[in-house]
Amino acid sequence: MFEQTFKNIDDVLWKDAGCTSELDYTEQSSWLLFLKYLDALENGKATEAALEGRTYCPILDAPYQWETWAAPKKDGKIDHHNAMTGDDLIQFVNGKLFPYLHGFKAKATGPNTIEYKIGEIFGEIKNRIQSGYNLREIIDHIDELRFASQNEKHELSHLYEAKIKNMGNAGRNGGEYYTPRPLIRAIIAVTAPQLGETICDPAVGSAGFLCESFDYLRAHNPQRTTAQDRALQERTFYGKEKKSLAYVIAIMNMILHGIEAPNIIHTNTLAENLADVQEKDRFDIILANPPFGGKERKEVQQNFPIRTGETAFLFLQHFIKILKAGGRAGIVIKNTFLSNTDNASVSLRQKLLEECNLHTVLDCPGGTFIGAGVKTVVLFFEKGTKTRKVWFYQLDPGRNMGKTNPLNDADLAEFIELQKTKADSPKSWSVDVAAIDPKTFDLSVKNPNGGEEIAHRSPQEIMEEIAALDAESAEVLGNIKALL
Repeated sequence: MFEQTFKNIDDVLWKDAGCTSELDYTEQSSWLLFLKYLDALENGKATEAALEGRTYCPILDAPYQWETWAAPKKDGKIDHHNAMTGDDLIQFVNGKLFPYLHGFKAKATGPNTIEYKIGEIFGEIKNRIQSGYNLREIIDHIDELRFASQNEKHELSHLYEAKIKNMGNAGRNGGEYYTPRPLIRAIIAVTAPQLGETICDPAVGSAGFLCESFDYLRAHNPQRTTAQDRALQERTFYGKEKKSLAYVIAIMNMILHGIEAPNIIHTNTLAENLADVQEKDRFDIILANPPFGGKERKEVQQNFPIRTGETAFLFLQHFIKILKAGGRAGIVIKNTFLSNTDNASVSLRQKLLEECNLHTVLDCPGGTFIGAGVKTVVLFFEKGTKTRKVWFYQLDPGRNMGKTNPLNDADLAEFIELQKTKADSPKSWSVDVAAIDPKTFDLSVKNPNGGEEIAHRSPQEIMEEIAALDAESAEVLGNIKALL
């Protein structure tokens, strides 16, 4: 129903000089979608108050409500005689609307209120749509969208997920916000969250882990009480995000999935000192795909017992620290973590094995993350008991994966089933920690059932072979020339 509307919005954004990529399309759609959602939320609360004989005090003042500035109505349709357009619309949005909405951050009673989210969002993003006529056209399309029923929200959430996926495929830094949803669903199936548990993603990106966890808990608990539903809304899902665009996308994604005021905080998780973490700051479950390869400043590294410039390794220390005793985690990380020989990697593997039960490692094939050139593994662990045995599963979909052939749920079905009993198979095996070298704690994926092991040569050997082949080619060419 709404798919054509989304396409029409993108077509208009494509024409605008201020928007040049899928990242811009998603960002600009997001703030407008948010304001349209806010209008629907306000109308719903006003109707509810009227039915109960209460007076409802709107969040937004009249001049800044959607139906005043964006979509004034006459006979149920937008009144284009009174609706702003062109330069007037751009001046209002940039000069009045955004500053007004940003001011909500200072007025909010706390970071988990809808008012605080309004202030954060409109302090972090800018209106990039330069033409007021294009903006008018986009607003007209956005106004067609409805958030009234669960089905409508469900369809909108699917379309929004598709936008996030396209943004990831577009390259640049968009891909870091998108983890393949089949992989997320498999990670959630293994960690098996329960109602009443708290779930946190401290590198939340587009909030895929939290949205899918919300769907999982609702699907597995259809007979919920009102109190349980309130707990799902307010006290179950938590996230932190450093980047402005990802923060906005995470908020919008969770709202479209049905969480009214997401507990997402805009902050650099790694800037928090681990020494300050108390029991109240801990969670039952951590699900995350932290950014790889980033370099944090020296003062940030000081917050961690194992100091390293690799962002993902700092995040892993953070995850272990903020898990409750007995808490569970499913973490995506570069596969080189299992075998790197630098001091930080060795120390971190030792810490993981000694402080947690690393019970499962899922080895993902190249192409799992579209556009990313790194191979990854997923670490599943429980905090509080030492690792005795690690079960490995080597995911092999039997095809080359890419944009036109991405990972799907069927690819992971065998992994989810075998993981329940940690059974051996041609793709899975177990390793006793007692057999691991205590000097290196090397956890490299070496499938004993996978036939002959591939011996990876050193860069020096490869370069020497290339040089020898070049010399051989030159000799053959010389002989041919001599014959001519």
